[in-house]
Formats: sequence, structure tokens, C-alpha cells
Amino acid sequence: MAERIVGLGRWGALEELIKRAGGCAVVDGGLATQLENHGANINDPLWSALCLITNPDLIKQVHLEYLGAGAEVLVTSSYQATLPGFTSRGLSIEQGESLLQKSVKLACEARDSFWENVQNCETLDKRYNRALVAASIGSYGAYLADGSEYRRRLQVLVEAGPDLLAFETIPNKLEAQACVELLEEEDVQVPSWLCFSAIDGIHVSSGETFRDCLDALEKSEKVVGIGINCSPPNFIEDLIRIARKETEKTIVVYPNSGEIWDGKAKQWLPAKCFCEEQFGILVKRWREAGANLIGGCCRTTPTTIQAISKALKDTL
Repeated sequence: MAERIVGLGRWGALEELIKRAGGCAVVDGGLATQLENHGANINDPLWSALCLITNPDLIKQVHLEYLGAGAEVLVTSSYQATLPGFTSRGLSIEQGESLLQKSVKLACEARDSFWENVQNCETLDKRYNRALVAASIGSYGAYLADGSEYRRRLQVLVEAGPDLLAFETIPNKLEAQACVELLEEEDVQVPSWLCFSAIDGIHVSSGETFRDCLDALEKSEKVVGIGINCSPPNFIEDLIRIARKETEKTIVVYPNSGEIWDGKAKQWLPAKCFCEEQFGILVKRWREAGANLIGGCCRTTPTTIQAISKALKDTL
């Protein structure tokens, strides 16, 4: 597995996918949202990673649904999959590491089986490209753990053989710097993207400016993509324009639906929700502003991703 994706093939895979997609490829949507739509109860500290224990087949099914909707990058179910989280449920460290690896395996299996079916079609559907798999790594805030646990989680996910690493919902510059330092210290040979969460069209969650946070990433050759995830769609265009002025790296954006999560009440609050038609309009603007990867995060579904895919393909 490691030999397959080491060297130029691994590092050039994302660039090649974006090129094949016409300059902007499609990331999948909300995994947890779709698991819940299928009846999964993931009101748990492990969140969507709970299904790695209780219903891994459903995770694979959701990956396949996103591929069918046009996703060209699958993000694994490992965002909140932590070794302390697994051991707190009575599992051993070895079992926890196996579940982390399973998150990558399920996405790869879904991708490979879907692509085989596409290739076996009498008429190859030109909407589809062979997808890449990005191993999700949540921020320190995703689980109250020390740096050693974060390091081991990274090591296990790298060993599982993903095409990419996705550091998600990073809240501040300090944590971004820590991620970069970890990639350098471990000499990780998997290209990474790092996405911040934002509170408006200028600032990340900590209140620091997005522009200032980009300084921590620009010099790293390990980080090939930067961007924003799980933030309202109406912030995204301004943030893309800031990033494009500061970097030539791949720009990645996958906002949520626009609804607001109340962490204390553990529920989504009524707010402006962006429908599929609105996403279809916005993604064209995001592409024109300089985005290279566009998808969805919380509360988006395969229907959202289908709308994004259609909008991007219609512009080719």
C-alpha cells in the first residue's frame, strides 16, 4: 500500500485530479449528517467514528452515495476517532488503532468498487474521476488530548495508506503551526491540506485573521492545500480571495449548510440554511475566486454534492 502512493505518484495525485476535473474538483459532504439520515445514533463523544464500531458497512454505504453524487475526494470517518476515545469504551490501544485504519480502508474500498463499476459501464460516464481518499484529522479541540496522542493518531492514519491528510476545523494559528511542525518532525510522505474554521469573512475561530494564519503554512512543502471548512457559506468567497492573494497552494473549501450548532444543547439552531440551488450558484463564484476543491461539511448531503458537481461540470 505504501509503495503505491509514495513519491511523485502520491504528491502529484491531487494536482492531476484537479486538472482532470477542469481546475476544480469536488469534495464529499457531511458524513455524520448522512449517517443520521440513515438512522444512526451518533450522539456520542466519538461522533461519526462510533459507526466504525457499530456499523462500518453504513459508513461505506455513505461513501458510495457521495461518490455517486459526484464526489472526487472522500474524507474518512476519523475526524473524532481518537485512541483515548476508543479506550474509554473498553477497547485496547491495538483495537483503537485498527479502527483508525479501518476508516481509511472503508473509504478506499468504496472508492475502488465504485470506480470499477464506472469503468465496466459500456459508456464511461465522463462526470466521474477516480476519487482520492483524505484521512481526516480533527483539531486538538475535537478531543481533549495531549500532543503524543495526536502524533500517534497521525502515524496510524499515515500507515493506513490514504492519498491525502485532511487537518480540519483548525481554530487558530498556534495549532496550525503545531500541525506543520508535526508533519516535519515525522517527515510525513502524504500530502496534506489544512482547513480553518471561520467566524466571518476575515477571521478564524480564535479571532485571528485568516491572512495571518496562512503565514504558518505557506513555507511548508508538506502542506499542499489550505482553506476553510465547517463555516457558513456566506463567509467563503471573501476567504477564498484572501487566500488566493497570499498563496499558490491548492485552496480547499467545504462549508456547512449555514445552520448553527449549539454545543451545549447539542442541537442545530434555526438559521439561514443554504439550499442546493444556492450552493449551485455560490460554487461558481467560489471557483472564479480561486477555489480548487469544493465540497460540503455539516448538514450537507449527497444532494448538496450533486448540485455542486453539476454546477462545476456545467462551467466546463
